[in-house]
Order: sequence, then C-alpha cells, then structure tokens
Amino acid sequence: MNDRRTICVVGIGAGDPDHLTLQAVKALNRAEVFFLLDKGREKSDLTGLREEILDRHVDHPYRVVQATDPERDRTAATPGYTPAVDDWRSRRADIYERLVRDELPEGGCGAFLVWGDPSLYDSTLAILAEVRGRGTVDFDCEVVPGISSVSALAARHRTGLNRVGRPVQITTGRRLAEAGGLPEGVDDLVVMLDAHQSFAGLDPELEIFWGAYLGTADEILVSGRLAEVAERILALRAEARARKGWIMDTYLLRRP
Repeated sequence: MNDRRTICVVGIGAGDPDHLTLQAVKALNRAEVFFLLDKGREKSDLTGLREEILDRHVDHPYRVVQATDPERDRTAATPGYTPAVDDWRSRRADIYERLVRDELPEGGCGAFLVWGDPSLYDSTLAILAEVRGRGTVDFDCEVVPGISSVSALAARHRTGLNRVGRPVQITTGRRLAEAGGLPEGVDDLVVMLDAHQSFAGLDPELEIFWGAYLGTADEILVSGRLAEVAERILALRAEARARKGWIMDTYLLRRP
C-alpha cells in the first residue's frame, strides 16, 4: 500500500460543467478530500460551479476543505509586478502546505479543481512545487488537463486559432499593452488576463474574437473588426463586471 499522499490537480474546463473530461471524473472519484479557495462573495459562483461538479460526478463520501484566498496586489506597475505575484504565491503556498499536511492523511488522495487547464496561466502547479520544495510535507502530484478558455473561445466562435503554416501566440493584456500591438511575425494573438482592455487602442483593422464567462449561462460573444466592435465590447464588459462584481474574458486578435 502506498503511504504517500497524492494530490490531483484537475482541470475542470472554462465554465460549462459538461467540459469535464472522463479522465477528470475518474480522478475526482479517487479523491477523498477536495481543497477549495474562497475568493469572497463576489466570486461565490466560481465555488458554486466546483461544488456542482462534485455533486454531479463524485459517487462516494468526501470532504470539502475551504480556505480564504490571500489578497493580491493587482495595482503594481510592471517593475513591481513579478515581486507582487511571487509574494502572493508564497502566501498561497503557506495555505496549501497547511491543507495538505493537516487535512490529508498519509496514503490519502486530495484534489484541487482548477478552472480551465492547469498548464495555462494558472498558479496551482507552481505553488504545489514550492510546497514540495520546502520539504515539510511529502506528496505525489498528478495533473489532469482541462478544456481551456482559449479552446472554448475558438470553439464558440467556430474558428481556428492559427492559419495555415502560421504561428499563434498566447500572451497577457499587460504584455500586449507594453508591445503596443501584435509582435512582428505573429498574425494571430490570444490575449488573457487583460484587466485594462488593451485592444482598445490598437490598429482598428485588426479582427477580434472576444468572449466572457465562456461556457456559463452569462456567456457573451462578440467578433468583428476593432473599428466596428471595440466600443461595444468595452460597454458590454463594463456592464457585466458591474453586475457580477468580476469578469473573466479572453480574446483572439487577428491581422486581416
């Protein structure tokens, strides 16, 4: 019998409970403890989706252990951005360390349910690696891929991410703003984590495929030339964020 703890990091998709893969369902049914981070009342529906997935797919008794997600400084300018993220990750690592050590018995299996895919702009794997590196609690880590918001965006707009023989690049809104446009040689650019709508000041001839709350009942989709749809996206985004208190959106920019 294996007496080492096992942590499964399970990608649960972009927002639709039906995004859950068969591999993910199998992983969930191995776990006896599920770790959830409470992000506050405004984002309670993110926790609600995870709880719905567990209720629908886990066929044995289990425990849910919640902890409060530490606040992160999202106002840091570019020179201070990486230190701010590192500090937030270390505080998260303190929480993960305690959860795994105190709430999961030796030989047990626990799981973190990750929005989208754990490999793409998510900190869970890096934080668990930091916890393991501390040497205070030993565990194996298994990763189950999920449907990312990037895949969901392309599917909902019925388009590919790249064109024949051409590269596609994935970046952040912060990087796009610093570059002031698409990098040279890149005709298709996926942008994530854009809190400041960096597309608004770009070449108006660029085509955009934008989506928010992908896979959920609140999903919003807009596509077209920036000259024609940028203002509409800005208005829709502001209204949705004011109504729900948070927003997760992703978009593809394409040279004509």
